[in-house]
Amino acid sequence: MAFEGLSERLENSFKKLRAKGKLTEADVKEAMREVRLALLEADVNYKVARDFTKNVTDRAVGEDVMESLTPGQMVIKIVNEELTRLMGSTESRLAIANHPPTIVMMCGLQGSGKTTHSAKLALKLKKEGHRPMLVACDVYRPAAIKQLQVVGEKVGVPVFEMGTENPVKIAEEAVKYAKDHGNDYVFLDTAGRLHIDETLMQELRNIRSNVHPNEILLVIDAMTGQDAVNVAKSFNETLGIDGVVLTKLDGDTRGGAALSVRAVTGKPIKFVGTGEKLEDLESFHPSRMASRILGMGDVLSFIERAEQSLDEKKAAELEKKLAKNKFDLNDLLDQFDQIERMGSIKDTIKMLPGIGNKIRDSDIDENAFTRFKSIIYSMTMQERTHPDIINPSRKRRIAAGCGMKVEDVNKLLAQFRQMKKMMSQFGGRSGPRVSKKMRRMMQQNPEMAQKMMGLTGRGGGNPFGF
Repeated sequence: MAFEGLSERLENSFKKLRAKGKLTEADVKEAMREVRLALLEADVNYKVARDFTKNVTDRAVGEDVMESLTPGQMVIKIVNEELTRLMGSTESRLAIANHPPTIVMMCGLQGSGKTTHSAKLALKLKKEGHRPMLVACDVYRPAAIKQLQVVGEKVGVPVFEMGTENPVKIAEEAVKYAKDHGNDYVFLDTAGRLHIDETLMQELRNIRSNVHPNEILLVIDAMTGQDAVNVAKSFNETLGIDGVVLTKLDGDTRGGAALSVRAVTGKPIKFVGTGEKLEDLESFHPSRMASRILGMGDVLSFIERAEQSLDEKKAAELEKKLAKNKFDLNDLLDQFDQIERMGSIKDTIKMLPGIGNKIRDSDIDENAFTRFKSIIYSMTMQERTHPDIINPSRKRRIAAGCGMKVEDVNKLLAQFRQMKKMMSQFGGRSGPRVSKKMRRMMQQNPEMAQKMMGLTGRGGGNPFGF
């Protein structure tokens, strides 16, 4: 996961600060030296890392911090604020045209993920009630048009194409088509190259000058590290971009691009790709990303994922059951399905404060829910509805039926009782009405939230107890 190494290095640096009852200027400078090295190892631009640590040091050696009862915490607070400022302070949204359609020009090098992320953005807007359209302006790469048609079909968004016609002509005709057919967003999937060249840039400039896009988004691969920042700088100087889509932030990347792009180009990161699925796209929130980097979790993004995965019909049924204290293993099965729809378990856990930075990837078993579910499927319907009747002989039969041990069945039943107890604290309310209460509870008591979601257990380092 991105920033994993950086988070670990920063945590070690801050441990030393927290251990001191009183800080000296030398303590702060030593900590910032380690922070600067951690940033450089994460592939952050040298000038950005230098300026960042200088800003933190200037603020941290002030009298208010040095004389504070908790100077270590004050320094961490400053680091959090400076990280947020470095990445843009506030969320940057897509531009909206005064007269539809809003034209979004997607550009970037070949292989950066333009086509896929055009579809991801279109899907995101479709879910918000818009009528987007994808346009095949890459007439050079073999099968580029077919790829766009395939992803367009998957997300249920129309694709406009004119074969190998001039890309400028295709873009112009697509905009006319969108106006006639009521499409309020047009995504131009432009051609890329293996490297920046004048031919590519001239074509992009021609498209820009003829269709006047409301938004020019540069798609860059976070895995390329410092090269991604150099690409962003070149595109911005030559074409003039409005924002960045950072892809593969879920991969084994050091994350330096996310911390450098804004400072080097002055342009915000607007979206980040967090997985291979077409649903794996998030708006970029600088404050939330800063919290993740510092191991503080990201409760709001966690809740947003949960709300998007919520099946409202099943939530209404669950509400009635909770009101009557009739939550059973069938309901637990539904909860596992909804949690799985939130995406990777590893990425979900990383969002939880107080736990995400303490669990290693090797401790997380992505197949844990599959095993939980196989145990429940091995039960009779009566056992699922009335778990209290499951005695030792039934446990042995259930374990044999799913190829597991009796201890695994016991752990599942213990998890069920714990989750039932936690959910009863919501007073039988679920679905949209519980969201505000859930937000407050998770912010005030993240440990309770972790238990309720089934993400912590008693089994040592593995959060699922297996």
